[in-house]
Amino acid sequence: MVLILNFFFCPVSPSYGYDPLDPKGNITIKWDLLQSNSDTNDVKVSLLNFQLYRHIEQPGWKLGWEWLGKEVIWSIQGAEATEQGNCSRFKGGQLPHCFENKPLIVDLLPGAPYNIQTSNCCKGGVLSSMIQDPAKYAAVFQMNIRAGGAADSDFDMPQNFSLGVPGYTCAKPVQVASRTWNVTCIYSQYQASTSPKCCVSLSAFYNDSIVHCPKCSCSCQGLPGSKCVKFGETPSLLQQVKDPNQEPPSIVRCTQHMCPIRVHWHVKQSYKEYWRVKITVNNLNILKNYSGWNLVALHPNLKSLTQVFSFNYHPLNQYGHINDSGMFWGVEYYNDMLLQEGEVGNVQSEMLLHKDEGIFSFREGWVFPRRILFNGDECVMPPPDDYPRLPKNTARAASFTLSIIFSSLFMLLFIFAC
Repeated sequence: MVLILNFFFCPVSPSYGYDPLDPKGNITIKWDLLQSNSDTNDVKVSLLNFQLYRHIEQPGWKLGWEWLGKEVIWSIQGAEATEQGNCSRFKGGQLPHCFENKPLIVDLLPGAPYNIQTSNCCKGGVLSSMIQDPAKYAAVFQMNIRAGGAADSDFDMPQNFSLGVPGYTCAKPVQVASRTWNVTCIYSQYQASTSPKCCVSLSAFYNDSIVHCPKCSCSCQGLPGSKCVKFGETPSLLQQVKDPNQEPPSIVRCTQHMCPIRVHWHVKQSYKEYWRVKITVNNLNILKNYSGWNLVALHPNLKSLTQVFSFNYHPLNQYGHINDSGMFWGVEYYNDMLLQEGEVGNVQSEMLLHKDEGIFSFREGWVFPRRILFNGDECVMPPPDDYPRLPKNTARAASFTLSIIFSSLFMLLFIFAC
């Protein structure tokens, strides 16, 4: 009874970020107080991406917080502040790196001078996921903080942390050791965008029709704020200089679904013991490349996946024996970059799946995925009733053929008997 009342009277927050395919996924900001003197503190800050498949791509993270006192960042290695702030109260000599009460810290670019680097720095703000590239899931920088004469026992941990990436919300710092605090940041697709970012289309060798992405999956042509470019036209924005530190505006090709990403699942062939699927990811975004992209699929036959061509694959068996979801991503230096819309704005692969005796069937849309996620965001699927189906007369024709065979055999036996 209590559960029923909670269901009706406790609305679910749109910022809730629980992901059943990655229930423990989060980005943790680890704050270590390395050394404390009479008026300064040395701090190491680590950003750790504990998400299985969701990652942070360019322009990268922008870590922010709020000081509780009059602390200043005197020096920093492995990162830098976007603004120095007003340092007028410091007269002569060396000035602090940042005097802002709410500093904003960004990662250094690859190739930064060695004297300002730290280990695991200088990736341009990019954090890979745990599965895709475990060597690049962390970022680290160090700071020397002048705390206005505060001693170690008086150290005040800053508050109101933010990652500067749409969709992430950070909790309050939690002290996990005498000199260590953790801040947990959770992703919510609802906070990241008010509309989906991808859609799925379907086709099969046994049906001539193609099930396109549902109309207005991501937006509709003509709506306020909805921008698209017709095929054959070139947007004027291509001639403008783009800031690499800012997310490019979303300008897509005009389609009925208006999504920047379309995933096409095609059931290509059927063999005696296997069936073949072709996956194509099309980038319809005019201005954006997707570096280090990934795709997550939920399908009951993925547990019997035999071979994947030209993509990497890793199962997401987060619930023991249940193995119906997996992650695909590009091969490094081959197709790990999904280029902007055009002739080369797509990546594709094929895979072989074993037919499980007793459960496999081409009927009722069984061969199509239940869910598809691109870069961690849910894609819009066609309605199940629209899935390509076997021709209606297939089963009837098969039974009719069998009846003819048995009738013929019966007639032959009757003739020979006479």
